[in-house]
Amino acid sequence: MGDLRVNNQESGEEIHNADPCENIRSSLEKILELVGSAVYAKDAKTGEMLYSNALMRDIFKPGTEKGTLYQFITRENPGQSGVSEVFHEFDQSWYDLHYAPVKWLDGREAYIYTLYDITEKMLYQKKVEQHTYYDFLTGLYNRLCCERDLSRYIDEAKKAHGEGVVLFLDLDDFKNINEGLGHQYGDILLKAIAHSLQRVRGVEDTCYRMGGDEFVVIVPMASHHRLEDIIYDIREVFSRPWYLRGSDYYCTMSMGSVSFPKDGENVHELIKKADIAMYEAKKGGKNRHVKYTKGTDSQQGKRLDMEKNMRDATISGYREFEIYYQPIIDLRKEGTPCTGAEALIRWNSAEMGFVPPSEFIPLAEYLGLINPIGNHVLVEASRRCKYWNDHGYPDYKVNVNLSVVQLLQPDIVRIVDSALRETGIKPENLTLEVTESLAINDMERMKDILNNIKKLGIRIALDDFGTGYSSLNHIREIPFDVIKVDRTFIKDLEKDAYSRSFIKMVVQLAEEIDVNICIEGVETKEQYRILADMNVGLIQGYYFSKPVPEAEFEKKYTPELT
Repeated sequence: MGDLRVNNQESGEEIHNADPCENIRSSLEKILELVGSAVYAKDAKTGEMLYSNALMRDIFKPGTEKGTLYQFITRENPGQSGVSEVFHEFDQSWYDLHYAPVKWLDGREAYIYTLYDITEKMLYQKKVEQHTYYDFLTGLYNRLCCERDLSRYIDEAKKAHGEGVVLFLDLDDFKNINEGLGHQYGDILLKAIAHSLQRVRGVEDTCYRMGGDEFVVIVPMASHHRLEDIIYDIREVFSRPWYLRGSDYYCTMSMGSVSFPKDGENVHELIKKADIAMYEAKKGGKNRHVKYTKGTDSQQGKRLDMEKNMRDATISGYREFEIYYQPIIDLRKEGTPCTGAEALIRWNSAEMGFVPPSEFIPLAEYLGLINPIGNHVLVEASRRCKYWNDHGYPDYKVNVNLSVVQLLQPDIVRIVDSALRETGIKPENLTLEVTESLAINDMERMKDILNNIKKLGIRIALDDFGTGYSSLNHIREIPFDVIKVDRTFIKDLEKDAYSRSFIKMVVQLAEEIDVNICIEGVETKEQYRILADMNVGLIQGYYFSKPVPEAEFEKKYTPELT
């Protein structure tokens, strides 16, 4: 076709009647330059580049020069239309790659590719994912991420006929540090623990904070051969003190483990079973590791029943919680008379019957119910002692145990003072027993709290003496009125020279600093005789009486009650 020229009457320009194919090509190129995406086309047979728009050339200029552009774009082999997500390492960008077979302008078979920049979308998604899957306090993954990852590890183990393990960790007495030092130091401790867990070889990327002071570590199939080493390394993390607010503090953990897929394939069931095993470790004395077994399932049912009934018992006025009394005997007086008693909590559940303290007290601590239960004991024991004082036994004293959690209540001094006012007991007839382990952490805070309690006129007893750290140091720093030697020193008193020497030393110390000494766990006549010869002041134990209900105690030790 000839070159047609037409005069434009208004502008005077000449319009050429160009080649129609060239016009189409020119128009197509203009369109492809304006579509807002990078476009590339190649010959389906030879791979020859047929077209790339300016945006494509701009994005991949470095790649074009090195001959890598086409490998990046055409690594998909589009036998049909499709979409994929690609990452361009050179500029750290993400793209949606759309591809499809087409007929090119000259009739050749071709492939066309378009790239849409989705970097902002991907960054936003990563930010959302971070909010979704990360614990922002510790930097660990969270519960949701744990459940997602565990599902994947279970599938991997099943396909490869391998094995993995879930470790469930709960910190022992974390509340003491969190409430004693303040939440900011509790947060510092949690972050330090998280950092230490991530340094355990084999589980660097499989540590999770489940919430509060609970952590999960997944030992995937690939690391299962190191399981014993991993457990050892985790326990080592908690064997050392943590440096907080200028001092060393101890915080151990209880750990339960469950294997997958051997012990289960359901994510929630596995975590639950690991939690069951952890609670068994905590109930067994804390700072332990217990493996899940099928027998623990029945224990879980019992635990859930116990938890429900305990909550019901606290809501309904603590009527199911009974106070038992164990007499304290004065060896210095003729006839070894009773001078009072130690009050001990017992739970007689309407649904479950008598529940041993070794079972319900750890649960009460775990559920955060030890404070209201302990405060109830304080008031009721003080009230009963006041009754004895008013009815013929004016010098009787009652000893009430204060747990670590109770002692660290912000208003513990007010609570004790309120008990004095409510019951009318003379302050000197109330003795609060605190365990020696209390003094391990934050001595300054302990001194402040106990001194404020003593200002009320109340006596303080150091319980379990000889089992903690730097015992003599504690006696020097905190003005106790009574030292109670732990029962472990009485067990083999008849044949253990060390136990006898230790008690003699404590008796002499007590005389020098003018405090009373009480020996717990006296069970035989021979133990009683040896202690009497040592000039021990107070004793208690099964030789005289086990802890008994109020009525039984009063029948034997307060016969003059009217």
